[in-house]
Amino acid sequence: MAEAIDPQLATQKILDILLRTRNIKVDISKDFDTKGLTPQSSLQQLSRVSEILTSAHHAREAETLATVLSLATESPDFGGLGLREDQELSSQQEAQVLFLVSAWLESLNSEDRAKNPAKLLTSRPEGRRGMTLSEKILAAHDIERRGELKPGDMVRVDVDWIMASEISWAAMKKQYDALGKPGIFRNDRFWLAGDHVVDPRVKDVPLIKQLVADSEAAKTDFMMTEYQGMNPLIDPWKQYTIMHTEFFRERAQPGMLVIGSDSHTCSSGSLGCLAIGLGVADVTVPLITGETWFKVPESVNIRLVGKPSPGIGGKDTILYILKELKRNTVAAERIVEFTGPGLQYLSCDARFAIANMTTVSTYTIIPPFGEIQKSTLSTDQEFGGITGIFTPDQTTHDFINQRKSPRNKKNSKYFRPDEDAVYIETHTIDLSLVQSFVARYPSPDDVVPISEVQGMHLDGCFIGACTTAEEDLILAAMVLDLGLKKGYRPTSAGKRKVVPGSLPILHRLQDLGFDKVYADAGFEVGVPGCSYCVGMSADKAAKGEVWLSSQNRNFENRMGTGSIGNLASAVSVAVSSFDMKVTDPKSLLDELDLHRLESLLRPAPLLKKNTVKKHPIYEEPNSSDLSLGIETTHPPDSRLPETPTLTNAAPTTTLPEVPPQPEKSPDIIRGKVQKLGDFHRH
Repeated sequence: MAEAIDPQLATQKILDILLRTRNIKVDISKDFDTKGLTPQSSLQQLSRVSEILTSAHHAREAETLATVLSLATESPDFGGLGLREDQELSSQQEAQVLFLVSAWLESLNSEDRAKNPAKLLTSRPEGRRGMTLSEKILAAHDIERRGELKPGDMVRVDVDWIMASEISWAAMKKQYDALGKPGIFRNDRFWLAGDHVVDPRVKDVPLIKQLVADSEAAKTDFMMTEYQGMNPLIDPWKQYTIMHTEFFRERAQPGMLVIGSDSHTCSSGSLGCLAIGLGVADVTVPLITGETWFKVPESVNIRLVGKPSPGIGGKDTILYILKELKRNTVAAERIVEFTGPGLQYLSCDARFAIANMTTVSTYTIIPPFGEIQKSTLSTDQEFGGITGIFTPDQTTHDFINQRKSPRNKKNSKYFRPDEDAVYIETHTIDLSLVQSFVARYPSPDDVVPISEVQGMHLDGCFIGACTTAEEDLILAAMVLDLGLKKGYRPTSAGKRKVVPGSLPILHRLQDLGFDKVYADAGFEVGVPGCSYCVGMSADKAAKGEVWLSSQNRNFENRMGTGSIGNLASAVSVAVSSFDMKVTDPKSLLDELDLHRLESLLRPAPLLKKNTVKKHPIYEEPNSSDLSLGIETTHPPDSRLPETPTLTNAAPTTTLPEVPPQPEKSPDIIRGKVQKLGDFHRH
């Protein structure tokens, strides 16, 4: 049994971290009731330190320690350590808690060093040209604060988040090391999740072990607050989330600018933030500096009208868009903006699926000076846009406000396109015409009504991947449950697997009893991860096998060498799994309890008693004279002497040290402009 840690010693370490990291001294003899100190656990004393900081008017530090306490006691299924507040900690548990204390207090330094956001306007300035949603977000992040942008403008922007998977971080790490390991711009804005190949069944594979080790090292070296890899206190190989799933559900906010080293970074555009996937080299520099350059692209408007039929969600909607408009046509070289009255009928989960498949995995970079470098067009694309973004509305606002953590909703900025915004093209999609579709191998835009391929033999059915959201899994489970109650039974032939996007989603399925429904219908329930969608880890479809999958790509060899993948919604895959033949889900959808479906998919907003429902307040980018300076938004007690421009913490020990002051950064940093979409439409 591990030796318990003396709570008083643990408390002193917390106080030392406060002093070293935030220059705040707490006198135990004055501020603590020493008589009642010994019986308390380390976590109870952490709570007490937070209370003392509050009384001493160190509100941000107090709130930060409260966040650490919440994370320490939260279930591992929700990203926590799973500790009890009254338990005695082992040395390993104490080290984890002290790491969180150090990392989260350092995040305040990161926040202090960050550029203050531009002050926004409540209305459009007179005489300004009409702007699209994406142009407004870029203008709000424009370091020059011009207040207005148009296609073709070069703009230097500050970024809000950087995203990476364990696969893309391995490549980014090479670039980072080659640059001399200079540190990262914010330790609280790098989202790193193990999802592509990490799986308990392949944990002994040397390459995968190295990927995990590199990710774990990044967590320690950068003192990351938002690392979502493996939890060594619970299970080193228990994945928490697909990188896009919980980032969309709990971190992304309207108006943010997110850069990721994965093409499906665009998924968070569902919440009205501009989220763009780039190559690993082009993501590493903004990870270090917090800045990058863009050439403002043109935008295309997909105007949604009409109301979809019950049970028709985001996956069938994007397949219909691909059927009507095809990939790499109207979306190529452009940002795709989704607007129109039909938005009110699409949940954030449905928008997530649509934004997820708006992407293209090609990109082009050019240096600020010199010859343009052109890349060749990749065939690995869905709709083929630079990214997709939805106009945020009341649905978005309610989704964001139901989050637990204030820090994950307080930075929301709501923008919407002007009525006279200039789009290169506008296309109308009638949601009432959307039905169940199948995208036939090997192209996401070879889309036909499911009735045209009814009866196609299947060797496997897969429900999962980042494009499959919580509501898709719930709807599929409800249809399976209805089928089982009607006497349907899964045939003994074929493979069936369902992979929830995150542990919180799996937890909800378990609460609803839907994990048992999937099992009764013959499905293996897997751990969160990309699974068959990338076909390069433990789950691979065999040569010649025909699959129906709710994933986002069905290119050659995507699910496994020589396999044949067809795309459909989760509910279509579920119904087809009974007989392992493609089957139209309409008859079962028509019998669903729509009231229960609505209550599960769109739970009522969590309003406190006697509170008034809040609505989004739309703002406008503003121009400003930088020579006047911008006042900090933080109270005087939180200001520190000049701190490092970059976060580059040494590997944590029992008592992590604050990073040393680096030499002053040069006034000019040479980089590359992200010229989004410089290729020919096919």
